[in-house]
Formats: sequence, structure tokens, C-alpha cells
Amino acid sequence: MSEFQNLSEPALPVLLEGLLFVAAEPVSPAQLAAALELSVTEVEEGLAALEEQLQTRALRLQRHAGRVQLTTAPELADSVERFLGLEATSRLSRAALETLAIVAYQQPITRPAVDAIRGVNSDGVIKSLLSKGLLQEVGRSEGPGRPILYGTTPQFLQHFGLNALSELPPLNITDSGEKDVELLKG
Repeated sequence: MSEFQNLSEPALPVLLEGLLFVAAEPVSPAQLAAALELSVTEVEEGLAALEEQLQTRALRLQRHAGRVQLTTAPELADSVERFLGLEATSRLSRAALETLAIVAYQQPITRPAVDAIRGVNSDGVIKSLLSKGLLQEVGRSEGPGRPILYGTTPQFLQHFGLNALSELPPLNITDSGEKDVELLKG
């Protein structure tokens, strides 16, 4: 019998917080359950309690693709960037934000499709976003030449303080039919 099986409810969230703190990458609830010799349901309940407790603190639970990790609260981004000396390197250009918005709302999408929406060549911007880890190759289109399909990454979600793409604001279509791609702010 595991020493963790008799944890009272307040202790399980604390234990989960400790495990997530030392995890090098996002982990699945099943991994946490196996490590603690608990059921996935018990771990999910503990994660929900931890998520609630963290709402008034500097950390947040971030979920993506069935995995969970601890991140700093999005509202602390400016202070954290200043502390780490990242403020000059973390700003995204207007072209990068525009491209990210297009990919986020239309993914998976090819570079020619991004170019068609933006009206300019996006090779350099996409290459930069790939190197920053905000975009990733997610496959190939079945169209002529089988162009690469792009999508966003968990780092994209983290950068913008999102848990899932479903948290993106609704895409507004103006009277002229143009898409509002300025919804994301760097």
C-alpha cells in the first residue's frame, strides 16, 4: 500500500504541485496516477483542487493534449520577462502576430494559404516562428506538391496564457469581409 493512498484531500493537491514543479515537461494524469499509485480519477480531482487553489497565486495549471504542467500566471509575464532579461527578445513583430493568428484560427494551414490571406510572402516569418517554437510542422497537404501544414505548439499556448485553442477569442469578420487578425497581443 502506498504512503499516498491515505492522503486527505488538501494534501493531494500539494503533492501534485510538488510533482509538477519538478517535472521537466508536461505530464499526463495517468503518469501522475502511476507515480502516486492512485486512480486517474483521484488525480484529476486533485488537479482540479490544485487549479482552484492556484487562482490566487503566481502559478497556474496549463493543460494541453492531455498533459498538464505548472506555469507562471500570464499576468506576471512582464515582471518575469524583466527579471530574466527577456523583454527585448520576447516581443513579436506585427507580421509574426498576424501569421500566428492566421495559423491559430485556420490550422492546419499551408504557407501558400497564409501568404494568400496576408497578401505577402510569409517564408521568413514562418521560419522565425518555427525557430521560436510557436509553430510546428503537423503534416503535409494532399494538394499539388504536398506543401507542409503548420499548426501552433504548446509553447504558443503558454506564450499567450491559454490552456487550449478553444480559449482563443472569437474570430470577428468585419463588414468588408476582412478577418480580424489583431486579436493576439505579444
